[in-house]
Order: sequence, then C-alpha cells, then structure tokens
Amino acid sequence: MGSHQDFTEGSIDRAIVLLAVPMVLEMCMESLFGLVDVFWVARLGPDAMTAVGLTETSLTLVFVIALGLSVGATALVARRTGEKDKAGAGVAAAQAILAGLFTSAAIAIAGYFLAPDILRVMGGSDNVVRIGSGYTRMILTGSATIFLLFLINAVFRGAGDAAIAMRVLWIANAVNICLNPCLIFGWGPFPEMGVTGSAVGTTIGRGIGVLIQLWVLISGRSRIQMQLSQVRLNFGVMLKLVRLSLSAMFQYFVQMAGWIALVRIMASFGSAAVAANTLALRIILFVILPSWGMANAAATLVGQNLGAGKPDRAERSVWRTGFYNMAFLGVVGIVFFVFAGPIIGTFTKDAEVRTLAVTALRIFSCGNICYAYGMVLTQAFNGAGDTFTPTVLNLICFWLVWIPLAYFLAFHTALGLTGVFVAVVAGDTLLAALAIVWFRRGLWKSTVV
Repeated sequence: MGSHQDFTEGSIDRAIVLLAVPMVLEMCMESLFGLVDVFWVARLGPDAMTAVGLTETSLTLVFVIALGLSVGATALVARRTGEKDKAGAGVAAAQAILAGLFTSAAIAIAGYFLAPDILRVMGGSDNVVRIGSGYTRMILTGSATIFLLFLINAVFRGAGDAAIAMRVLWIANAVNICLNPCLIFGWGPFPEMGVTGSAVGTTIGRGIGVLIQLWVLISGRSRIQMQLSQVRLNFGVMLKLVRLSLSAMFQYFVQMAGWIALVRIMASFGSAAVAANTLALRIILFVILPSWGMANAAATLVGQNLGAGKPDRAERSVWRTGFYNMAFLGVVGIVFFVFAGPIIGTFTKDAEVRTLAVTALRIFSCGNICYAYGMVLTQAFNGAGDTFTPTVLNLICFWLVWIPLAYFLAFHTALGLTGVFVAVVAGDTLLAALAIVWFRRGLWKSTVV
C-alpha cells in the first residue's frame, strides 16, 4: 500500500508513515539474517560460532562500501523521481547495480583465495580456520548478493517504494530460515555441510531476493523501471554516484572507527566493561530501528522534494520527522532510565556486568533526544546529495570530541569507565547541535545531484 503515492504532494505526516513503517520492517528483516545464522550455528560449538563472528567482523568493510553506495543510489534516484525523470531514475539504478557488481567481483576473488588467511589474521585458531574457511569463502564469494540486495532496495527507497524493499527481505529471510538448518544438519535430502551450510543458505536466500528485485525493477511493477538497454556504463552518472558514495563510505567508516576506538578504551577496564557496553548497545540498537526508518524516510522526502523544486516542503518534512523521532526516542529514554535494572537483569546475572550495563544504559538514554535529531538531519543531508557535510560533522564529533574526551575522562578523572559513556552522549549532543545549525543555513537546498 502506498507504493504509488506522490511524496511531493499532500500530507507530510502520511508520507512519513508510508515511508518509515516499511523501512523499519526492512531493517528488522536485514538483521534477522545474522540472528538466524547465530541461532543454528551455536549448536555446532564455540569454534563454529567464532568463525561466524570473525567473518562478520571482516565483513565490516563490505558493509561500509555497500552502505556508502546505497546512500549515493538513494540520493540520485530520489532526485530524478522528484523531477519526474523516469528514464534518469532508471539509468541511476543501472549504474548502482553495475557499481555493486564491479566491487563485489573484486571482493569475491579475494575471498575465494584468502578465506583461511582472513580468519588467521582475525585471530582464529587452527581449528577455527579448518571449520570456518568454507563459511568465510562462501559469504565473501557471494558478496554480490549483499551488495545488490542493499543497492536495489536503496533504489526502491529513493523512488518511494519502501514497501517493495520490505517484501523482498521477507521472502529472502523465509528462504534463509528454511534452508539454514537443512544445510547445516543435513535434514531430509540436503547434504550435511556444517557451518558452511549456513553461508550457503544465507547466500541463496539473498540471491533469491536479488532475483525478485531485478524482476520487479525490469517489469515495471514499481514506481521506478529499469530498461535492459540502460544496463551499460554511463560515465557521467557513474561519476556522480562514486562522488556521493565515497564521501558516504568515509562517513560510515568514521563512525565505525570511532566505536572501535571507544571499545579499545573500555577494554582497559576489563572484559566486564566491554560486555556491559555491548549489552547496553544491543538493547538500544534494537529499539532505535524505528528511528532509522524515520531517518531514511527523511532522506527520501528531501531528495524527491528537491527534485520537484520544493525545498521548503523538503525542510518541513525534515523538521516534522525529527520531532516525531525525538518524541519516540524521548519516551524510550525515560523507560530505559527508570527500568534499566530490570531490563539488564533479563539478559545477565553477572553482578559486575549488570551494574556497569545499567549505568551505561541510563547514561546513553540521556542522549536519546539529541541522537534522534542528529540521525534525521544526517540522513537529510545525505538525501539531498550533500554527503560531505555529515562526514565533516562525524569527523569533528567522533574523532575530535568522542575519542579524546573519552580518553581524558576515563584515565584522568575519577569517572573512569563512566567517563567513556558520558563522552558518547557529549559527542551525540554536539553532532545534533552542529547539524541543526548547519541545516538551518540551507546550503543543502542548492546541492547539485
């Protein structure tokens, strides 16, 4: 429902709902791939689990590239859709697919030959390498399914067809859920492949999702249609995509590198500190999925309305989305602050981890309102094609504030580990403040895409 809604006209509130709800469910489905893998592989023992964990860590770079390309694809398609340039939107979609195929081909070749070495470099034991090489090789060799699933769904989101992106992942996950145990344990006519079977099932599930995406994209059953004749290199459009995507990739890399640095600081306080941070973050990340849906909705609304020559409507859409996001995360923050003890207690009985996790959850929750606006405004810049501004803001807030402040508070004040949690909130607050100031300047309205 709502696939053919014109988001440059009518109620902004309705537009936000029609875009945000399927985007939230889409992200839930994407996270389900990893949960299914862990659920079944856990029955094979710790070495198999370690192989999956190390492979997922090595995939961080893959996801950074895929997310960066997705930002560029969404911005280009949204702008062409707002301009009512159907042919241009189709060309942008084709260039995104080609970029994904070129990039994944290089990763597939490296993954096929270097899978055992990747696990060794990541710290895997000889037994982990023996058990998990097949899993790592299959996931990396099939990385085209990861890229295309991300990119084509980004194309659908940019065109305003978030519901299609959601349905594709429903089907892909259903296949993954059915195939994983069959291929891992050899149920029925399927071969027993161990942990490698999980990678095969996941890759097949994603592959089927990609085939459905391509069929919808080519058949004209969505707001955007790609002609087979458009699937050829268009240097002008490809350069725009690469320009937008490289900045977005660095934007995500800055975030991830910042978190890695913070975890390294926390590790100085022992494994309980890292466990507490991990637990608190997992709880928070689970409930902010709706927030990411609203932020992505803002990106689409900005891109389409700028394309339609309606910058004021684009701006109103962002402020409205930010308010709803603030209201939602504000309520969540109050609940987490008040009930942090019982919530954490359902996940761990370790007294030290529980105490530290409760502290982390309460402090992180204090920054929810600022984080709500920060994430919406960041995605709004991306949707406008201004991927440079959020990259600069991330560099300032994460590398120049987060990390130095966390180090200072942790080792040069009495706060200790609590200082690291405080630094996170300080960085998020500064990000929101700077994003608001920069957004009000309105320079993003004149971004050429």
